[in-house]
Amino acid sequence: MPTHQLDPNLWIDKYADYLFNYTIVRVKDRETAEDLVQETFLAGLKSMENFKGEASERTWLISILKRKIIDYYRKINSKKGQAEVRVNYSGDGESEGDWLEERVADNFDMNAEDSMQNEELGLAIEDCIMKLPEKQAKIFRMKTILGYDTETICNELNITPSNLWVIIHRARTALMSCMEENWY
Repeated sequence: MPTHQLDPNLWIDKYADYLFNYTIVRVKDRETAEDLVQETFLAGLKSMENFKGEASERTWLISILKRKIIDYYRKINSKKGQAEVRVNYSGDGESEGDWLEERVADNFDMNAEDSMQNEELGLAIEDCIMKLPEKQAKIFRMKTILGYDTETICNELNITPSNLWVIIHRARTALMSCMEENWY
């Protein structure tokens, strides 16, 4: 039994607006954003017993939501996307509740087309990152790709946390525009 308790009865009041705003920026469709937030809450309910308390409740829900958004784009960008919905939740005993999409690519379920598409996407993302101003690119890589915490980045680059988040927001906006032009 986990020592850290979640309170799903408060999720909608506490997190629905935040999760929706986070999602709508990424999927640009109100109905899809609402569906992804609902799927996030459902997935959270199904995997509550696996919450270890290593992150806040909101951060935990955001991590589930990020995976849902990734799956959404995988589905709409795949040839078989409309016909097949990938199972994301593992229910096999010891790893029950683990999210399968934590593995970016499942080598056992990857054909040549998937592999090529993943490589092309990675190159497109890297190309867009290289088009960012140097400081934005560095901060984006440190925070998003390398996973540095806010304090470390702020100390290393001598910036405030609010400045960091403005830079990250601008980088994400520029990357989204670049990806829409060059990938989608």
